[in-house]
Amino acid sequence: MEFEEEKQTAKPVFDEEAASALAKELRATLSSAKTRSYQWRESQLKSLLKLTTSNEPAIVDALRSDLSKPELESQVYEISMLKNSCKLALKELRNWMKPEKAKTSLTTFPSSAEIVSEPLGVILIISAWNYPFLLSLDPVVGAIAAGNAVVLKPSELAPATSSLLAKLVGEYMDSSSIRVVEGAVAETSALLEQKWDKICYTGNGRVGRIVMTSAAKHLTPVLLELGGKSPVVVDSGINLQVATRRIIVGKWGCNNGQACISPDYIVTTKDFAPKLVDSLKCELENFYGKNPLESKDLSRIVNSNHFARLIKLLDEDKVSGKIVLGGERDKTNLRIAPTILLDVSRDSLIMNEEIFGPLLPILTVDRVEESFDLINSGTKPLAAYLFTNNKKLKEHFVRTVSAGGLVVNDTTIHLAVPSLPFGGVGESGMGAYHGKFSFDAFSHKKAVVYRGFAGDASVRYPPYTKGKLRLLKALIGGGILSIIRALFGWSKA
Repeated sequence: MEFEEEKQTAKPVFDEEAASALAKELRATLSSAKTRSYQWRESQLKSLLKLTTSNEPAIVDALRSDLSKPELESQVYEISMLKNSCKLALKELRNWMKPEKAKTSLTTFPSSAEIVSEPLGVILIISAWNYPFLLSLDPVVGAIAAGNAVVLKPSELAPATSSLLAKLVGEYMDSSSIRVVEGAVAETSALLEQKWDKICYTGNGRVGRIVMTSAAKHLTPVLLELGGKSPVVVDSGINLQVATRRIIVGKWGCNNGQACISPDYIVTTKDFAPKLVDSLKCELENFYGKNPLESKDLSRIVNSNHFARLIKLLDEDKVSGKIVLGGERDKTNLRIAPTILLDVSRDSLIMNEEIFGPLLPILTVDRVEESFDLINSGTKPLAAYLFTNNKKLKEHFVRTVSAGGLVVNDTTIHLAVPSLPFGGVGESGMGAYHGKFSFDAFSHKKAVVYRGFAGDASVRYPPYTKGKLRLLKALIGGGILSIIRALFGWSKA
C-alpha cells in the first residue's frame, strides 16, 4: 500500500515522447495566432514582472540555498535586472512591433517597402546555474515580447531555483504557451531531439557544441551564451584603489567568480605588479575580512565537482607555488578564499581553461601594449577590460582586442546597459540579446514590398531586346544619366 502511494505521487517521466507532445501542444497554441497580439505579449510581460516583484523573498531564499548567494547580489544582479528588462520591454513593445520603413529603388518604382518582425515560433531556452533566476527568465522576456511560445529548461545544478521557477511560471504565466521542464541530462536530451524554431543556451562550450549539433539536425538557429577567459589589462598611472575595487567586485562580488563575464586573469607590467598585488590584498581584507572563508558576502562553490575542479587548478605543481594571497579552502562548506597567483606559467591548466571561480592569476609583461597580443593569441573572450588613463591605449584596445564586449576602467557593467547587445564572438558564443536585441534575437525580419498595378514596364518582359537590356542594366546599376542614355539609345549594351 505504501508503495502504491509513492507511485502515485512520483513525477511522470519526461522522455522523448513527452517532449514531442509538449512541442506539438505549443505549436497548436502558436497556430492559433494567440501569441502574436500586442495584448497577449503585454499581459505575459506584466505577469512576469508580477511573478518577480511578488516573490522576492522566495527568490532570494532559493539563490541562498543553491549558491549561498548574498542577498545584495541576488537583489541587484538577478531580481532588479530582470525587473528592468520587463519594464523596458513593456515601455518599448509597441515601437518594437511596428514595421520598419525601408527605402526602395528605381528598379522597383513605384513601390514601398518595410521590414516586419514576426515570431520565430517555439523557443527552447536552456539556462545556467550561476545566475539561475536571471539567466532563465531574461531570454524569456525577449521571446515573449517577440510573440513566441517558450519552453524553459532551468539548470538542475540550482535545484531550489529550478523548482521555484517551475512553480511560479505555472502559477503566473500562460501555460498554453510558456512551460518549464525540470530535470537533468535525460530531460535535456529529450528536448534537444525535438524541432524548435530557435534554441537559446547559456553555459559552457562543451555543452554548447552538443546543443549546436542537435540543432543542426533540424536546421534550427541557436543563440549561444558561452564564456571564456575574460582578461583585465591594468596600466600604471591610474587610481589604483578604485581600479582594484572594481576588479574585486567584478570577480568575487559576482557570485565569487562564478560568472561568465568575471575577470579570469590580469595582465600588467612587471614593474607595476607588486603595487597591484598589495592593493588587491588590502581591499580584499577590507571587503571580506581576515578570514574570508567565514564571510557572508561571498557565494560558495556550486557543488563538489566544481570545487574539485578548482582545487585541481590550484594544486597543480606549476601553480601551487605562485599563490601570493589566499588558497585556503573548506571542502565541507564548498568554500575557497579569494586567491591571487602571480606569474603563473602560461601552459598551466589554470591558464588554459575558463576558471569560473575565486582564483585570479596575474601575468606580467615588459610593456603594457604587449598584453593585447597575449589576449589575441587565445580564443576570443566574452568580455575584456582595460584600466588606463592613456587615450591612445584605450583606442588601441578597442581597435585590436576582439571580445563579446569591452569595458574601459571598470568591469562587468556593460551587462547593465540595455542599449548594448550582450553576446559572445567565436568560442565565447554567437548571437546577442538584452533590450531591443532580445526582441530581434527571437524575431524573423520579414522583407515586404508593396506595389500597385500602375507603372507596369514592358522592359522586363519577353521578347528580350538589346534596348531592353541597355535600359535594365542602367536601372539596376546606373544613375539618372545612364537611364537617360539608355532610353535614347546612346549607351552600348
